[in-house]
Amino acid sequence: MATQDHKPDMMKFTPTFHNDTYPYISPTQHNLSGLSVLITGASRGIGAAIAHSYAAAGASHIAIAARKPPTDIATDLAATAKAASKDPPQVLSLAIDVTSQSSIDASVKEVSAAFGRLDILINNAGYLENFIPVAESNPDEWWKTMDINLRGPYLLSRAYLPLLLGAEGGRKTILNTSSVGALIKRPGASAYQTSKFALLRLTEFLEAEYGEQGLLCFAFHPGGVMTELAKVMPAYTHHMLQDKPELAGDTIAWLTAEKREWLQGRYLSVNWDMEEFLAEKDRIVEEDLLRMKLAV
Repeated sequence: MATQDHKPDMMKFTPTFHNDTYPYISPTQHNLSGLSVLITGASRGIGAAIAHSYAAAGASHIAIAARKPPTDIATDLAATAKAASKDPPQVLSLAIDVTSQSSIDASVKEVSAAFGRLDILINNAGYLENFIPVAESNPDEWWKTMDINLRGPYLLSRAYLPLLLGAEGGRKTILNTSSVGALIKRPGASAYQTSKFALLRLTEFLEAEYGEQGLLCFAFHPGGVMTELAKVMPAYTHHMLQDKPELAGDTIAWLTAEKREWLQGRYLSVNWDMEEFLAEKDRIVEEDLLRMKLAV
């Protein structure tokens, strides 16, 4: 079976490639007081790291969405904020099923009642099936991956758009956790990589349909992190999972510290050096880079 591995031009859009956080993107340099953010899949791993980065950046309201949110998350985020000399955030724990419309609709009411607004939605909850060729796959398992990775962001974006767009002076931002897997093909990962590919296209549709109303939507690769989810990947891929979750957390908090409209509908990797990435802004916009296209 042919395997398409990471291409240098795909992974190294910037000369510098990071595996861990670094001073330029430190969240402690920002003061995001007043900001409200909701992160799905935030009970551990990358989602939890993103929540801690927002706490260190001073976000006032952080909603933690997961099937089973950790009971001590508010205490942990308060400690992170204190260490960064920031006020502790108001933390809302949401027990939700990202594939359930009724569960998500109920969460919107909770967030609206608790925060009164929402600035940023981060669709981070994900699922990864065992690597199995299509003819040998379990249809229920295959579709579970699609449900969580694609239907979930669709349902969440659909439900939270009114709250996001109605926030006066708000960020009006949706971030979708995609993957470099969307851009490669690895036999056995048909559900996961297809779902992440489709998520990039959904990101572009959100831009097309709501960009004129002020919505900013972009997708990102969170790095190769050895999360519980990633442990089901074949052993021969584990050497690529060397990144720290804090890299994703700090990069995302840094990117959303201001509204960067030029990222609209695009894909980026947290491994890229953000100072070098910003230096490419004009070229990215002029050549319309980092979007899904067919090369002919």
